[in-house]
Amino acid sequence: MRSNYCGVLNKSHLDKDVTLCGWVDRRRDHGGVIFIDLRDREGIVQVVFDPDTEEHFKRADRVRSEYVLQVTGRVRARTESTVNPDMATGEIEVLGKELTILNAAETPPFQLDEHTQVGEDVRLKYRYMDLRRPEMAEKLRLRSKITNIIRSFLDKNGFLDIETPILTRATPEGARDYLVPSRTHAGSFFALPQSPQLFKQLLMVSGLDRYYQIAKCFRDEDLRADRQPEFTQIDIEASFIDQEQIMAIAESMISQLFKEVLQVELPAFPHMPYAEAMAKYGSDKPDLRNPLELVDISDLMTDVDFKVFSGPAKDPKGRVAAIKVAGGNDKLTRKQIDDYTKYVSIYGAKGLAYIKVNNKDDVAEGLQSPIVKFLSEDIRAKLLERVAAETGDIIFFGADKTSIVNESLGALRVKLGEDLALLTSDWAPLWVVDFPMFEEASDGSLTSLHHPFTAPACSAEELVKSPDKALSIAYDMVLNGTELGGGSIRIHDQTMQKAVFKVLGISDDEAQEKFGFLLDALKYGCPPHGGLAFGLDRLVMLMSDAQSIRDVIAFPKTQSASCVMTDAPGLVDDKQLRELNIRVKLPAKEDS
Repeated sequence: MRSNYCGVLNKSHLDKDVTLCGWVDRRRDHGGVIFIDLRDREGIVQVVFDPDTEEHFKRADRVRSEYVLQVTGRVRARTESTVNPDMATGEIEVLGKELTILNAAETPPFQLDEHTQVGEDVRLKYRYMDLRRPEMAEKLRLRSKITNIIRSFLDKNGFLDIETPILTRATPEGARDYLVPSRTHAGSFFALPQSPQLFKQLLMVSGLDRYYQIAKCFRDEDLRADRQPEFTQIDIEASFIDQEQIMAIAESMISQLFKEVLQVELPAFPHMPYAEAMAKYGSDKPDLRNPLELVDISDLMTDVDFKVFSGPAKDPKGRVAAIKVAGGNDKLTRKQIDDYTKYVSIYGAKGLAYIKVNNKDDVAEGLQSPIVKFLSEDIRAKLLERVAAETGDIIFFGADKTSIVNESLGALRVKLGEDLALLTSDWAPLWVVDFPMFEEASDGSLTSLHHPFTAPACSAEELVKSPDKALSIAYDMVLNGTELGGGSIRIHDQTMQKAVFKVLGISDDEAQEKFGFLLDALKYGCPPHGGLAFGLDRLVMLMSDAQSIRDVIAFPKTQSASCVMTDAPGLVDDKQLRELNIRVKLPAKEDS
């Protein structure tokens, strides 16, 4: 039906007859000449109809926005005064000779350009219209380009593209599974995979050596702006490989991707231990473009007459830390400080103490804060030295359980960096390594920080003896404060796998029931192996400078895990439920 895409026409097509298909982006009538901006996937071109082609001119006069057209005409140069340098096709136009209206269109539910102010709920309801906007179409084109480059890179490095099952069995991986009832096995359920983790390990047992997959994954969890119930992973696994080798492959892949897509040469990827990241930045995915750091001052505060500080300072699970903002006295108003106090409360902080350094050389009178009176002059001097304070700075404090201090001050650090424009570069990648094997749950039990198939950096005996001190051979790639992906060297020895299950309180019977197929496979010559997975949605969001992963997914769900376009999830009829041996019991309605 067409000879060319609209957006690819240029001066090389001058005097050629072309046939185009697309949508009416805009129609203008200028003194008896009709201009139609015709849009397709590749862009927009201006088509001109004059009264010489009477039948087609009249037809052009009838078209409106979003009509679907087929146009045949000749490419000609625009006059010098009408060249549009902001359009890729701005040096040419098409003199229309024939026009066929392929389909009419009602008035769009919202404006399809960069000035769209409509709410996201409306955009998602009419997503097929939203995706006509060049801004949205470009993000999906970028996503396609990214996956093509990744596939090409992995193919060239010996990885095989292998699909793993979507219908599997439920396994405890930290979030709730989406369950699928089985019609043929009454009372039993499949689960949609949270990741292909166990299957890709089994592929390594199978001797396939190097595997990858652009995999759909599912998690029934509480949603946030950067989460979706179904998402896409770039999943990678390799045998006979150590931590440094798999990290080098992943680093090379991401560096090549940024160079080809954005023409960006990423700087070196430093390695940072997890403990250092948490101590300095309060986060295991720190944005290294931000120069602010958390400074631990617990040792200075153990004996001060201020229980808000001395209590956490003496608590083995507590922490007192500070953030110094250079020149903060002049940059931050009292209202802003009050706003930051409210902000950290979101993360569990009970308040936000601060000290204004009016004169660093006068610890008696040069510090301004309600808490100064609780600090001796000796402690004040040591504090200023510890945080390297200068006159005009402001120091913020967090004092509570370590997790609360890290989360609240870590979030404050990010917000200060944004509000005060402190970022020092465009891109700052790093690897976070040396993660703990386990973390303590609210009931005091231990849970896997990553997953129970991650190899520890110690022996099985040492692991069982001191699980709280054990580190894992795990690694996360972080870019600009966003975790792009992470992985680990896996356990390939049955004795070690059983030791991890023992620490997690998983009995032999439970392990056999849930992971028996994996434990059996480990008996038959499992090679050392490891891998990682990147979140494709998050990667595209970062590379396209989108505000949400919903902007880079063709048909995303809302924050309530629903689709307003198809009205999913929906009810099913009684016949289907009977076939599945399911009876629905709705929750009782609350009294008004």
